[in-house]
Amino acid sequence: MKSVSLLLSCCLISICTFAQMGGTDQEAKEAISKLAFIEGKWKGEGWMMGQDGQKNSFSQTEDISFKLDGTALLIEGKGMDGDRTIHNALAIVTYNKKDKSYSFQSYLANGMNGKFKAELIEDKFYWYPMGNMRYIIFLNEKGQWKEIGEMKQGENWFQFFEMTLDKQ
Repeated sequence: MKSVSLLLSCCLISICTFAQMGGTDQEAKEAISKLAFIEGKWKGEGWMMGQDGQKNSFSQTEDISFKLDGTALLIEGKGMDGDRTIHNALAIVTYNKKDKSYSFQSYLANGMNGKFKAELIEDKFYWYPMGNMRYIIFLNEKGQWKEIGEMKQGENWFQFFEMTLDKQ
C-alpha cells in the first residue's frame, strides 16, 4: 500500500511540474508574429534560371500557418511544371531567444534538409541556404507574395529565381 501511495505521489508531482513548464514563450511568439504578412494560402507563378541560362516557368502554391501557440511558422510549398512536381518542401521557422535570431529548418521531398540563418529586415524575410545565396520574401505594392532568389558573385547579387503569388 505504501509503494502504491508513493508511486501516486511521484506521478502527481511529475504532472504538476510538467504542467508548470507548459507555458508559451511570449518572446518567440512576438518575434514569429512579425511574419504574419505571409500567413495563409497562396497561389501563383514563378521562374527559375536553369543551368542553360534559360528561365524555366512553374506554378507554385504555399500554405503558411502558425503552430505551437504561435511560436513556430509552418511553410509548405509545392512547385509544378504541368503535371510534374519540381519543388516540394516543408519549412519550420522558429525564433531563438538566446541568439535573438530566426531559424529556417527546411525539408525537401528528396530527403535533403538543413537548418539555415534567417532574418527580418524592414518587412522582408530573408533566409540563407548558403553563404552566397539568399531568398527574400515580401509583399509587393499589390499585396502579393513576392519572392526572389539571388546568388552573390564578388560584391554583386544576381537574381536566379522569382515568384509572385496571390492570396487565396
